[in-house]
Amino acid sequence: MRIGEIAALVGVTPRAVRHYHRMGLLPEPARRANGYREYGVRDAVLLARIRRLTELGLGLDEVGDVIADDEGRELVEVLEELDADLGRQERVIRERRERLAELLGQAREGRLGADGPVSPQLAGLLADLGDGGVAGSPMAAKDREILTLLDTVVPEEERDRFMELMRGAAAHAPALYARLDALADAKPDDPRVAEAAAALARVLPDGLAVEVPDGGLAETFFGDLAPAQAAAVRQALRLVAERGA
Repeated sequence: MRIGEIAALVGVTPRAVRHYHRMGLLPEPARRANGYREYGVRDAVLLARIRRLTELGLGLDEVGDVIADDEGRELVEVLEELDADLGRQERVIRERRERLAELLGQAREGRLGADGPVSPQLAGLLADLGDGGVAGSPMAAKDREILTLLDTVVPEEERDRFMELMRGAAAHAPALYARLDALADAKPDDPRVAEAAAALARVLPDGLAVEVPDGGLAETFFGDLAPAQAAAVRQALRLVAERGA
């Protein structure tokens, strides 16, 4: 069989076959005198096995480990791990659908606010923040956006703790937003940066004593702040960490 024929027989593309050759999953077959690859039944059986494993959700590196085990013992182990992973995904999907059903109910009853859909924990925090003294504050708007993002991406057990910690600082929000808004056009070495950091650190709970790494969510948050604002928040978190040391 030529490459197009074996690909059609197994139900893959010739490009996939060539990729499996480059990955070392499918050995290169003998070539005819004219240079074309000549595939046999054993090649078709192996190619079909690769296809079945990838359809089950295994990555190509995992497929390579599986087919390297002639007795199939590793195949059983990998499939058990895949089954467990699918079970976890199933639970996550079920929890999301339950949450979606709750939000749909709120939407149909007209109970979703401007920040919705959000969790009840975040809804309570936003209610505590309120609009008094923060309406029109760019920093307040950014804070609401990042809180809404955290509400989506942070696991529920960690999110609950985070929202509860932040509720203690809600009463001080208007003054803090005003300080941070004033830094929008300032330089990172402006004296007001240290003042804003100290004020923020005084109201942040010890539970937020974390070292914020670069990249990921931190990049999303700090990248949206002015340099002086980002410097003030980072310095505040360091002060909280030092306080709890």
